[in-house]
Amino acid sequence: MDKVQPALSGSEKVEAFIARWQGREGGQERANYALFLSELCDVIGVPRPDPAGATTELNDYVLERVVREPIGDGTHTHRRIDLYRRGAFILEAKQSRQVGGSKEVAGAAAVKEPAPRGRRGAERSWDVLMLNARRQAEGYARSLPADHPWPPFILVCDVGNVIEVFADFSGQGRNYSQFPDRQGFRVYLEDLRRPEVRERLGAIWLDPFALDPARQSSRVTREVARRLAAVSRALEGRHDPEDVAMFLMRCLFTMFAEDVELLPERSFRDLLARCEADPKKLGPLVGQLWEAMDTGGFAYGIEATVRRFNGEFFKRRDVLPLGSEEIRNLREAAEANWREVEPAIFGTLLEQALSARERAKLGAHYTPRAYVERLVVATVIEPMRTEWATVLSTAERQKVEGRGKDAIATVRAFHDRLCAVRVLDPACGTGNFLYVALELVKRLEGEVLEALADLGGQEALSV
Repeated sequence: MDKVQPALSGSEKVEAFIARWQGREGGQERANYALFLSELCDVIGVPRPDPAGATTELNDYVLERVVREPIGDGTHTHRRIDLYRRGAFILEAKQSRQVGGSKEVAGAAAVKEPAPRGRRGAERSWDVLMLNARRQAEGYARSLPADHPWPPFILVCDVGNVIEVFADFSGQGRNYSQFPDRQGFRVYLEDLRRPEVRERLGAIWLDPFALDPARQSSRVTREVARRLAAVSRALEGRHDPEDVAMFLMRCLFTMFAEDVELLPERSFRDLLARCEADPKKLGPLVGQLWEAMDTGGFAYGIEATVRRFNGEFFKRRDVLPLGSEEIRNLREAAEANWREVEPAIFGTLLEQALSARERAKLGAHYTPRAYVERLVVATVIEPMRTEWATVLSTAERQKVEGRGKDAIATVRAFHDRLCAVRVLDPACGTGNFLYVALELVKRLEGEVLEALADLGGQEALSV
């Protein structure tokens, strides 16, 4: 007779879960996935799925959620989502099988695998299975009832091994991409030892939109804009609006350069702190820093050699005089995480520097990120994703036929075309459309690079 086991601490629960499930390649998916997911819920601290009702109307967080999927001839078939949480995610589970040293995956020939599956560095041939599961989950998302919103997350789970995470916060379901990025979208069982990974999965379950980078970016950007507005108001009437805008944009660019390590850590913030104590230092120290950024050389204000920033941005190096209070606002703006600040803030400052007539002539009007993304996805990303789906299918077929080099060449040719894409912004305004287009294309590129790695490891990524 089994003994009652003592309650486990959080870390012990994680270790027990990993030990229990890791490496169970030989099991049956339908027999294992419900138990695996229920125990995963315990590990990440969220409720287990609810019991399913006889009708689907109230089945908002259940295993085996039924959806009606159109066949194409006007009829429908009933399909089942492995795990569904309304307004949060669709999860499709698979369990790959190890057969005599080869990986058996649906829709593909068995592929020899030299290292245990599920470890970084092992051959990644199981991704055919995961890719098919992702397509299946996206199909379920399209088949949800009309009154159910598009889930912001698609999760693909290889039981006992890994969960792949894809997100689309737009509410349109047209651009699910790796989340949070190419490096972190795969969550292996051993990753559950990290509290931040468990917290992220918990948020996907309970508060998915809290993970939307645009929301965090918007919050940080608003705070930065508030402080810059205070500086701008202090300069109004004393200086030309364009001079004010360009001065603030140079300040912003310098803050961003510091956060992405183009300047030494905290160097500009520390310089502003010294100027706050003695405002007379602002002009000489910041002006000479910008001169060094324009030409390359030693910047005395930060006591470091600065690389040259090409372009014309620092050709003008006028530093407008500020009092301690305004310099404090600049310093506190510099304390923000500039990796999270929307580049749209540059466009907003440009708008402030222009009269209404000039804004109309230049088309320099700020458009909210959600509107920009909706247009860019429809006109730029969807056509690219359609082509990418065709390329990926061709590469899969070539690999199954034993033509691995041809498969790599097919994906690499698409990557070359992707890198050569040019996007026209007819408005020619503040550049927000171009920035969003670049960001979304880079997300797609992450999937292309991942496919190249799957097909041939690091060798396939070299040109």
